[in-house]
Amino acid sequence: MRLDHTGIAVRRIDEAIEFYTNVLGGKLTERYTSEKPGVETHIAVIELENQVIELLEPTSKTSPIERFIRQKGKGVHHLAYEVDDLLQTIDDFEARGYTFLKDTYRTNPFGRRLIYMNPAHSQGQIIELCDYPDKKKES
Repeated sequence: MRLDHTGIAVRRIDEAIEFYTNVLGGKLTERYTSEKPGVETHIAVIELENQVIELLEPTSKTSPIERFIRQKGKGVHHLAYEVDDLLQTIDDFEARGYTFLKDTYRTNPFGRRLIYMNPAHSQGQIIELCDYPDKKKES
């Protein structure tokens, strides 16, 4: 398992992109919007040397990012860890008694499969597990 990216909840994604690219020297590598129920978020991926930041701006009042900002404020929303095989990792963790927020399982437009663990297991920190099955096929 390795840290894949850090998700950061923001109110104004364009201002956040400006900061991470012009001030910190990052590179915008992906930008898209997901209006799927339970996501409803503008997403921008910024690469900074060997770090990846995922900026998250809610697109509706029902977005989980909107709810997070209301409850906890802007800032780090989640830590994402890449695993070799997401489905196998889910099975392994569940066998050890860990649970997942099943409705968060999805594949993003760039082929990353992801799911969020129940934050009760991590002292309230939101943990995403993800993999890139298409990347394996290329190897």
